[in-house]
Amino acid sequence: MNMSEFSSAVALSSHTLRYYEKIGLLKNIHRNSSGHRVYTPKDLAWVGFVQRLKETAMPLEDILEYATLREAGSISVMQRQTLLERHKENLRSRIEQQKMHLSALEDKIDLYKNGKVL
Repeated sequence: MNMSEFSSAVALSSHTLRYYEKIGLLKNIHRNSSGHRVYTPKDLAWVGFVQRLKETAMPLEDILEYATLREAGSISVMQRQTLLERHKENLRSRIEQQKMHLSALEDKIDLYKNGKVL
C-alpha cells in the first residue's frame, strides 16, 4: 500500500510516518520503481503495536529501545519481555491513580447533586 493508503489505515499523518522512519522506528520500508514508499501488512501490524504503546503512555525512548531489540531478533526476547513487563507495571500504577482521581471527582459531583456545596 502506498503512503496515502497506509496513513489512512493507521490514522497517522504522512509527516509522522516519515518521522518514525527518520528516527528508526519504521525500518526497511520498501520503495517501488518510482521511489515511493510501499508498506506491507507487517508494517501495518508494527505501527499498530507502536500506537498501542504510545496510547498507554510508553515513552518514545522506550519504544525506540523495544524497536532496536526487536530488530536484533530472537536473542533479545528476554529483554523485550522485561521492557514490556516494566511498562505493564507502570500502566497498572497509572490506572490505579486514574481510578483514585475518578473517585474523587465522583465524590465532588455527588456533593453538587445533593446540594451540599454552594
